[in-house]
Amino acid sequence: MTSKTLFKKVLVANRGEIALRIMRALRELGIPSVAIYSDADALSQHRKYANEAIRLPGRSSAETYLNIPKIIEALRVSGADAVHPGYGFLSENSDFCQAVIQAGATFIGPSVEAMHLLGDKVQAKDLMRKFHVPLVPGSPGALQNVEHLREVIKEAGYPMILKAAAGGGGRGMRIIRQEADIKEAYDTCKREALSYFGNDTIFAERYIINPRHIEVQVLADGKTGVHLFERDCSVQRRHQKLIEEAPSHYLNAEQRARLGEIAVTAALAAKYEGVGTVEFICEAPDRAYFMEMNTRIQVEHPVTELITGVDLIQEQIYVASTKTMRLQQSDIQLRGWAIETRINAEDPAQDFMPSPGQIQHLHLPAGPGVRIDTHIYQGYTVPSEYDSMIAKFITYASTRDGAVQKMRRALSDFECEGVPTTAKFHELVLQHPAFLSGEFDTGFLQTYQKDIEDGLKGSSADTTYGPILAAFQTQTAADGRVPNLAPQPSTWQQRARFEATRNN
Repeated sequence: MTSKTLFKKVLVANRGEIALRIMRALRELGIPSVAIYSDADALSQHRKYANEAIRLPGRSSAETYLNIPKIIEALRVSGADAVHPGYGFLSENSDFCQAVIQAGATFIGPSVEAMHLLGDKVQAKDLMRKFHVPLVPGSPGALQNVEHLREVIKEAGYPMILKAAAGGGGRGMRIIRQEADIKEAYDTCKREALSYFGNDTIFAERYIINPRHIEVQVLADGKTGVHLFERDCSVQRRHQKLIEEAPSHYLNAEQRARLGEIAVTAALAAKYEGVGTVEFICEAPDRAYFMEMNTRIQVEHPVTELITGVDLIQEQIYVASTKTMRLQQSDIQLRGWAIETRINAEDPAQDFMPSPGQIQHLHLPAGPGVRIDTHIYQGYTVPSEYDSMIAKFITYASTRDGAVQKMRRALSDFECEGVPTTAKFHELVLQHPAFLSGEFDTGFLQTYQKDIEDGLKGSSADTTYGPILAAFQTQTAADGRVPNLAPQPSTWQQRARFEATRNN
């Protein structure tokens, strides 16, 4: 693959580590890159690394990385013929995709139609049902009224969860455990869906307590597709993934192949183009249900790259440029094990409060089987305007135990002074017997919160961590409400700015 067959110049509509990751892939392909940057990112690495950089005046996400007119103007000025959105920000915004196309450039991702279809959970599930993709038992579409909900519950049973069709991140959800909860849950969920997402469409499905969260990486050109095996993302806090690994200890070879086939079917049902991730909620290894499809590159894509040897960003660019695929399923082999931890500038002593500031000293881990995706450097100031993730540590070995040991070593080698990070927290999770056994689910942190808390209390004297019980309070309230996990403005003004661009 040479640049002669691909784009002449690509604008990267993102920042931080993913912008750098995309630009490095472009450089290897011989394609010039264009960066956009806010005033808060004036000293960022992605600005310096790109062949060209265009300033977007302002500091907030709304003024810059979420501002479609400004980005389209930067596209026009740069003369780029394609845009890569990365993840987060506008990566799954069909209006942005349409604006790029109308500007005469290619959006490196799925079509507007596929993005719009898969972005609505009710439409997506309706489509999957037609193609016999397994779904969680529940309403066959949007709920029409309270009586419709009662009928669904009669058939599927308790507990039931209500979700906003346009929702995500744990918002616009209610759990129903008994008859007395039905009407209030229905009315409240409708109001929240309208308030949060501007769309009061809701649906219902059986509430699976502490499932396994498995996702499958796919690549397609609208006509054919392949899967690149699965990732296990079950270790989560507040619906945010913390640790990802590939493959999953949960599945055997037969179950893995079957889930991959289902994921490809789901992608092709929407005539999907590019890389995407089909997410499943697993009640048991042989009972995996379609949850949603993410129409972008994922934060955790490096673990898939390490176990397959496939550069997902380059394949994404190739499909967008040529409208064809150069990989077949037989080309993709699973080798070894990979684990990723997300290093956030957050302070466990303050309920994982984002902690922007200047990095006064930095030492990043290295060595065989260790990959670091980051945009930080010694002297860099972590801005308060964006997501708190500052690095991703990815380790690879021939076995799961080997990948875990490399990750524990990498985390212990990491030095970052001036900005608190979550590295110690990850060390404690990775040495917990339940994690090491591979027998865990999305309730891991609820179940073992005291173990992690005690470990943080007993950590070295130069890193003081207080109780972190509140960080893991994700149990539903007695009235069946899923807690509002958004920080309260009076105490968490800083956190709110980060959550605007937080990605799953």
